[in-house]
Amino acid sequence: MAFDQDRWTTLGIVIGITVCTAPMALAQADATIVVTAPGGAFDVDEAQSLDLTEIDASARPDLGRALERSIPGLTLGEASGNAWQASIGWRGFSVSAIQGAEQGLAVYLDGVRFNQPFGDVLLLDLVPDAALVSAQVNEANPVLGRNALAGSLLLQTGDGTSLAGSRAIFDIDTTGSKGGMLSLGLANETSDLLLLGDWRDEPGWRVASPSRLYRGFAKGRHNGDGWGLEISALVASTSLTGNGVSPVELLAADWSAVFTRPDTTDTRFGRLVVAPSIELGETGRLELRGHYQHLSRRSANGDLADFSACDRDPGVFCVGSADDGYTDPLLSGGLPVARDPDSDAEDAAVFNRGDERTNAHGATLQWLDESDTSIGKRRFALGASWEHAATRFGATSELGELEDDRSVEALGLLLQSASGSITSVDLETRLTDVAVFVSAEVPLTSRLSLEAGARYSHNRVVLDDRIGTALDGSHQFDTFNPSLEFDYALGRGIHATAGFSRTNRNPTPAELSCADPEAPCTLANFFIADPPLEHVTASNWHGGIAGSGSTFDWRVNAWRADTNRDIRMTASEIRGRAYFANLGKTRRQGVETSVDWRRGSFRVSANYAFTDARFRTGYTMSSPQNPAADADGSITVERGDQLPAVPRHAATVRLAREGADWALGLTMRARAGQFLAGDDGNANPRTSAYSVFDLDGKVGLARGVELVAQLRNVFDRHYATFGTFSEVDDIDLAEAPGATNPRALAPGAPRRLTVSLRAQF
Repeated sequence: MAFDQDRWTTLGIVIGITVCTAPMALAQADATIVVTAPGGAFDVDEAQSLDLTEIDASARPDLGRALERSIPGLTLGEASGNAWQASIGWRGFSVSAIQGAEQGLAVYLDGVRFNQPFGDVLLLDLVPDAALVSAQVNEANPVLGRNALAGSLLLQTGDGTSLAGSRAIFDIDTTGSKGGMLSLGLANETSDLLLLGDWRDEPGWRVASPSRLYRGFAKGRHNGDGWGLEISALVASTSLTGNGVSPVELLAADWSAVFTRPDTTDTRFGRLVVAPSIELGETGRLELRGHYQHLSRRSANGDLADFSACDRDPGVFCVGSADDGYTDPLLSGGLPVARDPDSDAEDAAVFNRGDERTNAHGATLQWLDESDTSIGKRRFALGASWEHAATRFGATSELGELEDDRSVEALGLLLQSASGSITSVDLETRLTDVAVFVSAEVPLTSRLSLEAGARYSHNRVVLDDRIGTALDGSHQFDTFNPSLEFDYALGRGIHATAGFSRTNRNPTPAELSCADPEAPCTLANFFIADPPLEHVTASNWHGGIAGSGSTFDWRVNAWRADTNRDIRMTASEIRGRAYFANLGKTRRQGVETSVDWRRGSFRVSANYAFTDARFRTGYTMSSPQNPAADADGSITVERGDQLPAVPRHAATVRLAREGADWALGLTMRARAGQFLAGDDGNANPRTSAYSVFDLDGKVGLARGVELVAQLRNVFDRHYATFGTFSEVDDIDLAEAPGATNPRALAPGAPRRLTVSLRAQF
């Protein structure tokens, strides 16, 4: 096989460790990808979408990185220190795997809600990246239900037609990570079948941070005469280590160091979706989408503990507090926990365990009608949804011992405190959500169209304490949210939009059971009797103008979201514990712009977002590790202070060139610094701004076989995607003796080369 000079040059760069995938389309049958969700198809002119080539543009399919590269203002934060547990931040809101994050994005996979019911969290380790063919980020729309404060993320998997043939991927990287994927897509005129499985084994680039993932996906479809049926199944087994943030002085000595460990989460997940449909007349269709899923998660976390000799009895342990010193005795089996007077108090630690099992099922029934009129297309949708989820949650704290390497060894003594601030939990929760929704798109003239929607929902959460009665409770939320938008065609390929919507999110079972500052939770994993929380509402305004042509696309958007009764996680005076509270009003607003230029084999794209997120209500909150805190461990937040963990500026630029059998690309990601979590009063410096370059490319080796490579963080920059505070005064850091700075960061990954071999037949 003859190679021209460009192909030889590209192959040399790939092997020479400076390349990775440019957007690459695997061979596939022509197929129209329709993103399904309540309310029917969304306006593709307004949605910001990724297709298969963009999701597949890294050395391995990676949804999170594709979104960060393509969506203006979207950022990934790795507060846990694990990319599979990353938070997705957009417009000052986020959705995350971590309980306690403000879950402000509604996520759907194949038309079924994918925010997990117990805490509305998004578990990226369960998303079958290799099966995805489309991802859509939409404006806030109440039809998508709870959590759509900023908007929604709609994910669509492929099928035996869109992912036809046999595919195989195997990849390795310089950290020792390896993984693979196999899939088979079969199709005929009326039916298709997709089978896919992938696995990953990652030692992790940080100390003692391994992860393993195994996922399988299958989808079958059949289209009959006036009817259709789709059945899909997703299974996953993952084991993740997320050792979190590390003090800055420790990172200065060793960028890969972790503060305390372990922090592991083992997850088992299965989901079945059955979706029949029938045609009604020439333009209508009736769809039913039912699902059942089971989620099992077990967590283990070793952490520092503020245990020391009781003020009145040095022979037993007490829990420390900022106000009362050491006066709260620590108990095990109802008896005081004895303390060795010769032991070092700094060695006392705690080992927390959590066990969550959730069974959920539900259905969405909707009637869709789409017809052409003399002045444009008219769409209607009317539907109802029902969701029920039952969760059994257990949590314990054991006395632990801090080892020289800052790992925590569990000693087997189950703990509780006399005051009840530490206690074991055995809780059942039942969530029921019933809703009706309507949406319509009506052309008013040949240039002007109106889109409107509304959703009424009834949400009920019942808590059943299996140990006593302290957690028993019932909470109910009834909401009605409307939306309205106008779309005007200014000229050929240019249109403007302006609209308003109201969306909301309800307190989750996890939040409702952890809202008492006198009985806080261990990192949102423990639940104590609580005062009620109120639901969060957001009033959203947006406007924009966009144009598209044969070689140049552009878009400018402006938006504002005013929220009321924000639920925020607040640090407790007791080390390692926190609680949820409604804390007034916030305003998030900004501007987003993007351009995409294509000419021949060259492509240049860029996007920028400015996000201004501020508190509109002042309050006082506990943040005992914050250097600006008063003697009681409290800080003052004033109206106008900026929300923490939200970068004000975000920009991405990509240069790419693609030939018949090769491609090269360079991506620059730049983010402004952000205030640290726990610094709502903005009294401390932000994290440092950063820019990171990624180089990528591919080259064809034979028909259907490609070598793909990616070099992330080309210049090996040290940067942080998240920051908070940690207590370093009471622990000796061997790598950084005498460390006193409480600032702690989630370090970004260093330079990393990934090479993959891909085949499709």
